[in-house]
Amino acid sequence: MNISKKLFCTAAIAALAASAAFAAYPTRQITVLQGFKAGGGSDALAQVTQPYLEKVLGKSFVNQYIPGATGAIAWTQLCKTSRKDGYTLSITNTPMLQTNYIMNPSIKYNIKELTPLANVVTDPGIIVVAADSPYKTLEDFLEAVKANPGKITVGNSGVGGDDFFTTLMFEKASGLKVQLVPFEGDGPSWQAAMGKKIDASFNNIGLVYPQIMAGNLRALAIMAEKRFEKLPDVPTLREKGIDVVNGSSRGYSAPAGIPEEAKTVLIEAFKKMAEMPEFQKACADRALIVDMKFGDDYVEMLSSQEKAYFGIWDEIKDQYQKH
Repeated sequence: MNISKKLFCTAAIAALAASAAFAAYPTRQITVLQGFKAGGGSDALAQVTQPYLEKVLGKSFVNQYIPGATGAIAWTQLCKTSRKDGYTLSITNTPMLQTNYIMNPSIKYNIKELTPLANVVTDPGIIVVAADSPYKTLEDFLEAVKANPGKITVGNSGVGGDDFFTTLMFEKASGLKVQLVPFEGDGPSWQAAMGKKIDASFNNIGLVYPQIMAGNLRALAIMAEKRFEKLPDVPTLREKGIDVVNGSSRGYSAPAGIPEEAKTVLIEAFKKMAEMPEFQKACADRALIVDMKFGDDYVEMLSSQEKAYFGIWDEIKDQYQKH
């Protein structure tokens, strides 16, 4: 056999081997680390995505809940100790994914230790109160905060989360002061508001929308550029002269260094899921705003956000430290 034929055969064998490896993934169940308690934004994303990912991949997902430190425990585990084989992923929520280590130098992971796969949704912020709260409108709430500086209790999903930052941005933009109450996720925050254990919850539309529709919560305002079509009577903060636009994006990431075949298969699975009409309907029914970004585009999104939140933290850290 001449050299050219040997090279051709070698290349063909390598291609077949690569193809076989590609086709082999996944061969078993995939674990998804969640950094918050069940019932929050991460869990909502898991419920709306995983049935369709399972259809594409032919394998099941199991969610492992590791709440604490605004997701940092789960993401530290993902980056530092999880096997880099494509069988351990995590739901990655911004801004807390980045603000954890921006705010706390003792947290040692960072986004460079991830393989970002796909952002799925971007969920604007919202202010909600119990259905029978004395605050019928945003104006009622603002008047109470003004009359009781630092005493009106406002829940958030944890120190460093988007709701936490939204609250600080709200204080800065309005000149008002509230009492921040952190929880281990969005779910416990809105549940506390519904039970009137706190006065209000700064939360996310996609998570609390079912409770608003069920009559358990009342929406006072959203932190978006424009009104949300499913809640047309709820004003934006900007409409009321408070210049705050903020929210949370949620997607999936793996540890850095997973096999290229696994990365390719997973990204393709998210692309196929995004095209499914039944997935799109499921998101619409839950008021989840689809915002798909894949692979390198998700990397760029996370990097840009990291830079922005470094800037925001520099501006507000003195104010936060007073709390």
